[in-house]
Amino acid sequence: MELSKYRLGELIEQCDERNTKNDYLADDVRGISTEKSFIATKANLNGVSLTSYKVVKHGEFAYVADTSRRGDKIALAFNSTKNEILISSIYTVFRVTRVDLLDADYLFMYFNRPEFDRYSRFNSWGSARETFDWSEMCDIEIDLPPLDIQQKYVDVYNAMLANQQSYERGLEDLKLTCDAYIEELRRNTPSVAIGKYLMPSDERNTLNLSADSVRGLSVSKDMIETKANMNGVSVSNYKTVPPRYIAYVSDTSRRGDKMSLGFNRTEETFLVSSISTVFKTDTRYLLPEFLMLYICRDEFDRYARFHSWGSARETFDWDEMCDVRIPIPSIEIQQDIVNIYEAYLTRKEINEKLKTQIKDLCPILIKGSIEETQG
Repeated sequence: MELSKYRLGELIEQCDERNTKNDYLADDVRGISTEKSFIATKANLNGVSLTSYKVVKHGEFAYVADTSRRGDKIALAFNSTKNEILISSIYTVFRVTRVDLLDADYLFMYFNRPEFDRYSRFNSWGSARETFDWSEMCDIEIDLPPLDIQQKYVDVYNAMLANQQSYERGLEDLKLTCDAYIEELRRNTPSVAIGKYLMPSDERNTLNLSADSVRGLSVSKDMIETKANMNGVSVSNYKTVPPRYIAYVSDTSRRGDKMSLGFNRTEETFLVSSISTVFKTDTRYLLPEFLMLYICRDEFDRYARFHSWGSARETFDWDEMCDVRIPIPSIEIQQDIVNIYEAYLTRKEINEKLKTQIKDLCPILIKGSIEETQG
């Protein structure tokens, strides 16, 4: 058997169906990630007309032509679901037309490789804004195995994807169980102010930790690798965050109505900026892991924004944190709920590793299909 060489433009075409009749609502709107998936949109859609938004049907692709400021990756996704999706009108939607030559799932595997990210960045053009436009997409030369060999490798990919998605559904069941316990507590247990169980910490970097220990605080409530350039920066005045301590940024302005906060779940001690607020809990009465279950919720973000004060800069200060009221059951019940949540976090990490493994498999499957064809 021989490979067949085509320009991708011979096998695909653009789609431009719009939401002109408002058949689809804000809940149907998605963004597109560089991890090659549709994601919940970060845009504020209040009062926004969706009539010009594009519809992405089952089996169709969408991508963002602008490749600037995306970490050398292109944002692209494939709608493998049975539901239609709405995306911004500035994005490009397309589908496979020559289904007798090219399997759409096989094309997605082709896109879902580092090689394609590099290709799209290298072939992006512009000054202030570099784009990988439709003509560049169509100019891609692709070597195709026969359809039956494409299908063979697509089946391997889809089998692994189905296993991962099954695991993910079980993951959400754990999360729902945890949320149900929290809701039951809210209904049946009186809420109390948490201030008497919190102890602020102002310990500076007396351990002489290096810049490698510096962490940022994210609105997703994680301690993350700092994005700051630490070259030549003294970290002697940075605050320490020992294991099981919580840190947050009191400034809630310009963060999309969310609070930057993190919990040190590790056995290491980290450093955060001196402007951050660091505290621990009195673990005889309140487990920090249990407290995190509450302050990671959307309701807490809304509460913190509503109780932030200031003119040029609104802050959720320490007194406001201490005034937060939550139901606090016995330590034993707290621990039981925390155990469920930690099982959820562990399985969530495993799920992310599975996703990475599946993504890493794409170039291997494409290569395998080509080598099998070449015999």
